Amino acid sequence: MDAFRIVGGHPLRGTVRISGSKNAALPILFSSLLGGEFTLRNVPCLRDIRTTLSLLRQLGAHTEHLDPPATSPSEWTGTISISDRQTPDYEAPYDLVRTMRASVLCLGPLLARKRRARVSLPGGCLIGARPIDMHLKAFEKMGARITIHHGYIDAETDGLVGAEIALPYPTVTGTENILMAAVLARGTTTISNAAEEPEVADLAHFLMARGARISGAGTSTLRIEGVEALCETGYKIMFDRIEAGTFLVGAALLGDSVRIEGVDPAPLASILDVLLAMGAEPRIEEEAITLGAIRKPVGTSVRTLPYPGFPTDMQAQILPLMATASGPSSMIETVFENRFTHVMEMNRMGAEIEIHGSQALVRGGSRLEGAIVMASDLRASAGLVLAGLVAEGETEIKRVYHIDRGYEAIERKLELLGARIKRVQEDQP
Repeated sequence: MDAFRIVGGHPLRGTVRISGSKNAALPILFSSLLGGEFTLRNVPCLRDIRTTLSLLRQLGAHTEHLDPPATSPSEWTGTISISDRQTPDYEAPYDLVRTMRASVLCLGPLLARKRRARVSLPGGCLIGARPIDMHLKAFEKMGARITIHHGYIDAETDGLVGAEIALPYPTVTGTENILMAAVLARGTTTISNAAEEPEVADLAHFLMARGARISGAGTSTLRIEGVEALCETGYKIMFDRIEAGTFLVGAALLGDSVRIEGVDPAPLASILDVLLAMGAEPRIEEEAITLGAIRKPVGTSVRTLPYPGFPTDMQAQILPLMATASGPSSMIETVFENRFTHVMEMNRMGAEIEIHGSQALVRGGSRLEGAIVMASDLRASAGLVLAGLVAEGETEIKRVYHIDRGYEAIERKLELLGARIKRVQEDQP
């Protein structure tokens, strides 16, 4: 099993280009089950992406990497052609679904096109229940019959029909699942209290490029008029705003002028607002942000919220900056329960953080020290990497397979910026 070894305290300088968004690429890939052909650019090389492609192939899709380098035909290129013209299989098995909660996104497209779906209940990171009741109730309202038994969701329909869907919470995967199902449904579907995340809007824009009739992309109300079929297109996946936010925090901790390229600053507004409150002085351009270390970071209070609020996926990464800032900070987690598992590991490194229910109280002013720590989920891994970069001495982070689910070659990108970080086997001396 892989681990990261980090020698902390080395400044970061130079330029880093942000990869395509995992959270945008996954639903767009699953939408291939709606049929037809398309080509995607800027697809990140991630464990979750490879799992999704394997699942799609098992369901009958054909995938192909385009323009591979002549010297390394197997190397990831970021451009993928997908064709799914044959009738897909309807079962997404446990062996592939168990590692990735986003696999539930095959349910809506399969119901819409195949009129039947059998999908294993998903697994993934241990950061809360993330129930899919809202997905299933919406599908039932659209004419699906659903049962759950032996760990599988079984759904069938005589043909989905448009409906008025009022979500009790702006669930991201729920919005995406319903949106994809509605594209081929008969009639008009309205989703109110829809998730407004840029990744949901990216899915909507992609489907519109394929001929879907969608209005309200990026807002809390989506209106979808069903069409008979989708057309061929090419599309570029948006940048990964969580990866961008992670490097922004790294620059705020240790930056000697880090330029973060390939980003749209607008979706990063809530992250930038927190960094500004803590003393950052970013230079913002049209497609880049340059940031150096905050000379005297000050504590602040943050509450995670659905977009456009501060993202829950950045909670773990901001904690090392809070721990080393002058004065107290607080972090209130409102999106997922059980998402403070990384706090105990950070405290082993010298942070002083207390958990009170859904709130983390950070004393501030800590000098972090290297230690052996354990990653528990994707974003916790990134938070521990940032803590290791600023800590004195050597940090070893075990179980970094989590971070490979959502960060493309993060150790190589950090090395190019001057960090001393290496991927090793856990038992390697």
